[in-house]
Amino acid sequence: MIEIPTLDALAEMTEPEMRALKKDAREAAKKMGAREARYLVDMYYTMQKNRIRSGNQLRALEEAKEPPVLVNLLARKSELLESEIRSNLNAYAQAQPLGVWALSIKGIGPVLAAGLLSHVDFKIAKTAGAIWRFAGLDDPKNYSWKKGEKRPWNARLKVLCWKIGQSFMKLHNDPECFYGKLYEQRKAFEVARNEAGGNADAAKLALDTKTWRADTTTRAAYEAGRLPDGRIELRAERYAVKIFLSHFFAVGYEIKHGKKAPIPYAIGYLGHVHEIAIPNWLGEY
Repeated sequence: MIEIPTLDALAEMTEPEMRALKKDAREAAKKMGAREARYLVDMYYTMQKNRIRSGNQLRALEEAKEPPVLVNLLARKSELLESEIRSNLNAYAQAQPLGVWALSIKGIGPVLAAGLLSHVDFKIAKTAGAIWRFAGLDDPKNYSWKKGEKRPWNARLKVLCWKIGQSFMKLHNDPECFYGKLYEQRKAFEVARNEAGGNADAAKLALDTKTWRADTTTRAAYEAGRLPDGRIELRAERYAVKIFLSHFFAVGYEIKHGKKAPIPYAIGYLGHVHEIAIPNWLGEY
């Protein structure tokens, strides 16, 4: 078990001693449990948010001609710790075959991969659809809960999936981003269907169930029988994320059971046209 030094001991460590401590931490990270990994993922994103806020404060102080010496020092220390957490999460993901596959995907880094690994339990998730539901990505009609009851999805996993969608969207022009290209194709499909009036029922429902200011582009879109651009964007991102999660499940299932995952219900029973091949996976288990 790794020995945790005191703050005073850390301050007095030599560079070789610090490197040895980091190496021990990497080894410990490979063996940490899902709960600890989830905690580190949450800590990473909290620190990232604080770093961005600190950057804004630094710029404000510089513009006010106030040398931000202490704030700059603390921001630098926070940045180093953020980098250390990311490295440990990378070790955690690399220690698992499913994590290695996830990291091979353009747009999925150590934090996202570790987050998925720590949230998805293959003892519970028997299908890709189960992961979608747990992440809050299923059809809203499939969710039902009353006021005061716990929501039937994991809020932290849902945010993580939103971050994955954002990553694929930002990288959609990169020819190596497989799911970014799926996002791009779906976005074109969603835009064309929206312009052709294919979302008229959804637009009417939005007008009937919510109150919208009269002078907004959102209300104007609904009144024209279309969904606003923001909802079209989210639909395209969600599609790419759901395909990625179905592949994440299929790879994980094959690793765990030594055989291919069952054919997705939509393909096997509902007559959908085809299954999208999993990138960077030849079926090694």
